[in-house]
Amino acid sequence: MTGGRFVFPPSNEAIFLTDGGLETTLVFLEGMDLPCFAAFPLLRSKEGRAKLERYFEPYIRTAIERDVGFILDTPTWRANTDWAAKLDVSPEDLADVNREAVRWASSLRDRLSDNNERVLINGAIGPRGDGYRADAQMSAEEAQAYHAPQVEAFREGGADMVSAVTMNYAEEAIGIARAAEALGLPVVISFTVETDGKLASGETLQSAIERTDRETGHIPAYYMINCAHPTHFDGILSERDEWTRRIRGLRANASTKSHAELDESTELDPGDPDDLARRYRGLRERMTQLAVLGGCCGTDHRHIAAICEACVPTSSRLS
Repeated sequence: MTGGRFVFPPSNEAIFLTDGGLETTLVFLEGMDLPCFAAFPLLRSKEGRAKLERYFEPYIRTAIERDVGFILDTPTWRANTDWAAKLDVSPEDLADVNREAVRWASSLRDRLSDNNERVLINGAIGPRGDGYRADAQMSAEEAQAYHAPQVEAFREGGADMVSAVTMNYAEEAIGIARAAEALGLPVVISFTVETDGKLASGETLQSAIERTDRETGHIPAYYMINCAHPTHFDGILSERDEWTRRIRGLRANASTKSHAELDESTELDPGDPDDLARRYRGLRERMTQLAVLGGCCGTDHRHIAAICEACVPTSSRLS
């Protein structure tokens, strides 16, 4: 923050939290049925919106109480054409849902926070295919054309930024970054890795980040890692490497299980919130640029509160 205003991308002097694992919380802890693991249909009913609000409220309140910022994702990880078709949602209705997702998030922010610049509305973009498999691969040009309608809907709804999460091959990330630039929105790219620290496509994280930067002219504001436990990527990160310094956020899984094991799980593995928080703290001590701290599959409000407590000393909190 400078003079009370948000500086994008966030610096290590201005920490921002995110939520945890939205879909896993709703399915495993709330007992909800989410066909195709899609949360966006909840926006279409009063009851669904109420469930989403109850989910996000404790995260936002934690950020406010601890004097840090918050990046509020729209529940739109599955809200693209392919997944919508599986749910019998037309392209026209899908565009309305993506716009409404931003407006809904903005209204929640207005209700819970008196400082809108500390709560950013982030249009969440998921992969065209499965987040755990590099299927349905596209060229960068195809990916730009495919994801542009969702980015455009976010812009029309008034989003502050967009993030592509659970990316598992570089071409899709490149296409989304180009689409966001063409439509005038800041963009964040978050890759996911397997237990060996590589993307599902077999590409190294270093190669994916460096190639995305090279082929987009460094469009992404920063990079993140999500949907993997710290033990899966800790060993490949070095504070001495330039590409590593482009990583400014973490949204780790609670579980140390592989993606294949998680895909087959019938019960939630919440891991150990305190252990996860200590691992975040260790990573942040090495990589002081890490400024966006949140969770992914299996994490809930307990994990994020523990991470904040472990990683954010009073001197780093927003004033």
